[in-house]
Amino acid sequence: MDAFAVAVTAGCILPELTFRPVFRLAFHFGLFQFAMPILGYLGGAYIRVYIESFDHWVAFGLLAIIGVNMIRESFEMKSLQDRTDPTKGKTMIMLSIATSIDALAVGLSLAVLKTAIFTPAVIIGIVAAAMTILGMKLGKKFGHLLGAKMELIAGLILIGIGTKVLAEHFFTP
Repeated sequence: MDAFAVAVTAGCILPELTFRPVFRLAFHFGLFQFAMPILGYLGGAYIRVYIESFDHWVAFGLLAIIGVNMIRESFEMKSLQDRTDPTKGKTMIMLSIATSIDALAVGLSLAVLKTAIFTPAVIIGIVAAAMTILGMKLGKKFGHLLGAKMELIAGLILIGIGTKVLAEHFFTP
């Protein structure tokens, strides 16, 4: 769902929604959602001890940085063509990592339960890619309803997702 929310945001702010940006984001989100449970599984309980205490802060930090940047850009006088493309470069990698941190925890959990990882990882990756495509198309279709402030709203949504990650960590038993 995090990948879907970020994809809606990306669809809203991209000036043109062509095959390339949709493929880039869907591929990377799907790949990271596929790979992170496997990495978590391979790391098992050993790595869990080292990352469990701060993984939520990493996800929050990445989403907050991108969100704040989007909010800042929403107040600058830029044409749509000059805005940062969330399907390219560092932004895409940061979003891919931030939205797949939870999948790392899933892999860790499956390792502790001694459950097979490959099939769930494939399913997670495919679903994430499909939800990314759907999210981008919905974002493009309905983003015009919010007009020029969509980038501001998108930044707030990303910060909200990061805050949700923190809240889930601190308030989930």
